[in-house]
Amino acid sequence: MEKQKQKRRFGDRRDGRLLRELDAMHFIVPLIYPNRCDNEAYISERIDITNLNAYLKKKNENETEFPYTMFHVVVAALVKTLTLRPKMNRFICNKNIYQRDKVSASFVVKKRFADEAQEGLAIVRAKDEDTLDTIHEYIRSQVMFCRDDSKVDRSTDSMEILNKMPRFLAKFLVWIITKMDKHGWCPDFLIGTDPYYASVIISNLGSIKLKCGYHHLTNWGTCSVFCIIGEKKLSPFFDENGNVEMRETLDLGITIDERLADGYYYSKSIRLLKHLLENPELLERPVNEEVEY
Repeated sequence: MEKQKQKRRFGDRRDGRLLRELDAMHFIVPLIYPNRCDNEAYISERIDITNLNAYLKKKNENETEFPYTMFHVVVAALVKTLTLRPKMNRFICNKNIYQRDKVSASFVVKKRFADEAQEGLAIVRAKDEDTLDTIHEYIRSQVMFCRDDSKVDRSTDSMEILNKMPRFLAKFLVWIITKMDKHGWCPDFLIGTDPYYASVIISNLGSIKLKCGYHHLTNWGTCSVFCIIGEKKLSPFFDENGNVEMRETLDLGITIDERLADGYYYSKSIRLLKHLLENPELLERPVNEEVEY
């Protein structure tokens, strides 16, 4: 699936193109429902990971330094889904709908599993030719950077500067920054690694022994999709004769800005995501390559 390059026009942002060819409903909805947090749709999905477990075991036979994990596959599957289902990669700011230029996925990296340990912000910016292998390498480099105590990502560094200012001055500057955010004028040193400027934010709660659940969106930034990954667990599956089989499953909780598309489009997008996770070998092909599902 090739993307057509479109010339930037007045009203476009540096991170997205203003959609001028909308139908009447999608033009009006952001005007009467302007806040992202007021327009959340939550979807819960259970994935049979029988094939995925076997795939990861085979994939890691020769990978010992930074093994492939369930998280890496979920990131790659989300990137491919957002690439093939472009309405999922839209965002609304200042009551306008924009098509994002690129697909990106962000997540928080805990430097150490300890209460006092700090967190780093990581973001993967995908290209059309990317595969699970290249995304795995992006994640490896991001995790290594975030876990280096001598390095700080740009967004965290900017927040530390504000944190050291007198409170009245920091509040005033943040007020200005929120106005800039509304129009897409925030400089890269402020939002370069801000997770809320990505296509999707991913939180791997299973890695810290928490169950899957709902997570809100925010009015700050441009992110329209939030994905929670829960713990793996055994779940019953029934055949047509009523016989039950226990299989290992993974629960996903996905929060979406419902103003971007209709329910059918979301349903088909979630089916694609589930199909990719249950058939992970499809992720070895470029993310822009179409899939039958």
